[in-house]
Amino acid sequence: MAEARPPVPVLLVAAVFSRHADALCWARGRLEEAYGPVERVSTPFVFNQTDYYAAAMGTDLRKQFLVFRDLLLPDRLAAIKLHANALEQELAGADRYPEERPVNIDPGYLNLGKFVLATTKDQAHRVYLGQGVYAEVTLRFQAGAFVPWPWTYADYRQPAVLEFLRDARASYHDRLRTARP
Repeated sequence: MAEARPPVPVLLVAAVFSRHADALCWARGRLEEAYGPVERVSTPFVFNQTDYYAAAMGTDLRKQFLVFRDLLLPDRLAAIKLHANALEQELAGADRYPEERPVNIDPGYLNLGKFVLATTKDQAHRVYLGQGVYAEVTLRFQAGAFVPWPWTYADYRQPAVLEFLRDARASYHDRLRTARP
């Protein structure tokens, strides 16, 4: 019989998007207060793969990924998603922007085999974590690269995003190797 073992700590990643550069900075600062310093930041890119968010967030959205230095256990993902939602509501309630939702914060984690996103929306390929939060394996790591699934969002299929996450994974892998006795 197999014995349960504690999970390997994972790398926290947040995808943040907005049409306001200062809202992206605000979100990064608030996330760093809670989860420690960001060690890797993607170049912001045009988020135009869907118009799903246009009514609440406006157009000309920019998205970027934040990778945090401090590793954490994957069972924290649901609480982190709820915190991200609370941060979104906090900024929306400040009435500094004309949009109903000035920023979107999507937390997830990366380990050696996959990239996982948290969401509050259930689908057939998502697993319930608790507290109204689900997890989706958005990408799998195979043959030296992250590979999308049929359900992977279009922005996570972009070569620059896949390369950024691959590089973050390589750094994470190095950290795990040096941490082992």
